Amino acid sequence: MLQIILYIIGAIVLLSVIAYLVQEKLIFKPEKLHAGFEYKYDAPFRELFFDVEPGVRINGLHFHCEKPLGLILYFHGNSRSIKGWAKYAKDFYRYNYDVVLVDYRGFGKSTGKRSEKDMFSDMQFVYDALVKTYPQNHMIIYGRSLGSGFAAKLAADNTPRYLILDAPYFSFKKTIERFLPILPVKYILRYHLRTDKWIKKVNCHAYILHGTKDWLIPISNSEKLQALSPQKITLMRIHGGGHNNLPSFYEYHNFIRDILQY
Repeated sequence: MLQIILYIIGAIVLLSVIAYLVQEKLIFKPEKLHAGFEYKYDAPFRELFFDVEPGVRINGLHFHCEKPLGLILYFHGNSRSIKGWAKYAKDFYRYNYDVVLVDYRGFGKSTGKRSEKDMFSDMQFVYDALVKTYPQNHMIIYGRSLGSGFAAKLAADNTPRYLILDAPYFSFKKTIERFLPILPVKYILRYHLRTDKWIKKVNCHAYILHGTKDWLIPISNSEKLQALSPQKITLMRIHGGGHNNLPSFYEYHNFIRDILQY
C-alpha cells in the first residue's frame, strides 16, 4: 500500500512539473503573423503599433467611424489573433463606435516574452495611448473569455465609461482546476488573472453577457461575479448560448445595442 501511495505521489509531482513547464502552451494558443502580413477588411481601419519597450511591440487594429460616439477597446480570448477576431468589430461600429483590438505578446504580430505582470503593463500602455484621443468617459473596455481578466484589471485601474465582459470566468485558478483536479494548481499556475478580485474595484457599471449552455466556462461564474457587486453589475443571459457562439444569437446583439445606446 505504501508503495502504491509513493507511486501516486511521484506521478502527481511529475505531472505538476510538466504542467508548470508547458502551461504557456496549454493556456495560450496564438496565431502568429509575419511582420509584413497585410490585413484586409471591408470597413475603414488602420493598423496600430504600440512600442512598449525595446523588443516589445503590441500590434492592433483600429476600426473608425466618421463621428464616433466613443471607443471600444476589445480584448480577445486565448486563441488566434486579431486577424480573425476583427470580424466582431462590426458588432460595435454599426452603432457608430470606433473599435480597437490588440494582440497579446506572442499573438499575431505582437512581440515580447509573456508574463502576467508584463501583459497587464502592455494593456495599460495601450489604454494610456488611446485616452490621448478619446476621453475616458467615452471609453468602453470589452473582455472576451480570457480577455475578461485583462479587461477587469484595466477597468479597476482607470475610469472608463463601462466594462463589458463576455463569457468571463470567476476565478482562473478554479477554471483550470476543473480540468486538472488532481494537480496543485494553486502552486504551479503562473497566470492568475483575478477577475473576481478586480471587478470589486471597478467604479463604472459592468455588463456581463453569458450563454446559459456554456460548458467551458459555466454561467455560474458570471452569477458569482455579479453577486460580488450586484448594484454595479448587470448579468445578461443568452439563453441557449455556448462559449463561442454568442454573436449568433439575436439577444446578444440586442444587449450590445442597448448598452451602447444607453
